Amino acid sequence: MLVAHTVGNQPQIIAKYKRKVRLAEGIAADGTLTEEAMLRGLDCLQMFAAMLQQHKVGKDAVAVIATATLRSINNADEFNRRALPILGHPIEVICGMREAELIYQGMVATTHSEGRRLVIDIGGASTEFIIGDGEQLLFKTSLPFGSVTFNRQFFSEAPLQPLDFDDAAAAVASCLAEYRQQLLTLGWHTVVGASGAVQSVVEVLQHRGVSETITYPVLEALKQEILSQTSLSLTHIVGLSPERAPTFAAGVAILLALFQQLQISQLSLSGGALREGVLLMLQQRLT
Repeated sequence: MLVAHTVGNQPQIIAKYKRKVRLAEGIAADGTLTEEAMLRGLDCLQMFAAMLQQHKVGKDAVAVIATATLRSINNADEFNRRALPILGHPIEVICGMREAELIYQGMVATTHSEGRRLVIDIGGASTEFIIGDGEQLLFKTSLPFGSVTFNRQFFSEAPLQPLDFDDAAAAVASCLAEYRQQLLTLGWHTVVGASGAVQSVVEVLQHRGVSETITYPVLEALKQEILSQTSLSLTHIVGLSPERAPTFAAGVAILLALFQQLQISQLSLSGGALREGVLLMLQQRLT
């Protein structure tokens, strides 16, 4: 959750609140969200509602956005119905393409670099790919894989094995196959990444006092550290917080696969993404 004031027709963030809910972990085999996961989400929204009151945010100045998990589950209407009295605002479930647009807008507003950029946003249940030049979008897509869903599929049993990373890489290649050549043909000058998977790696690098630029050798070294762990808690990986640990292996696996598939040499963390894009959208609605 972001809270912002408008300064010179631009949103200026004054507060941030975050809780890891991992809704996608609660998608059952029948495509419904479990009661346990739903309660985690609703509890988080209770906290957000309290913060809205504390900051005295006007009723018309709120946007509530949901992405991949609520796009995919069969009982999204129930979640929305139970969330409405908590927030007092309906949840807007956006499509993957709209999500990609907002991610790019949030990145452009917060991340300075020159030339054409590839933006990769690895979420819990979807990953967005956007190529843009300045304000102009040249390519966008949203694919149905993410660090939470891959954690369930490939990284749920310890000790983790090289084959788990191989299986994850094959799944990424399959999902990306339709768009890979188009992405490579368009090309880019720089690559920026957003969301938890990239943030987790950067936080580890920050803690170790080394370059925060993500490269293939950096990811390969982290993979070897993960494979040396005997527990899924990954407690002996220096710089990895317990909050980030549950999906760390899946995030590293996805990044490794994308570096290979898209011939990426290096990737930097974006200054902002979806939430900042939503703030800009809300600002435009209010003016």
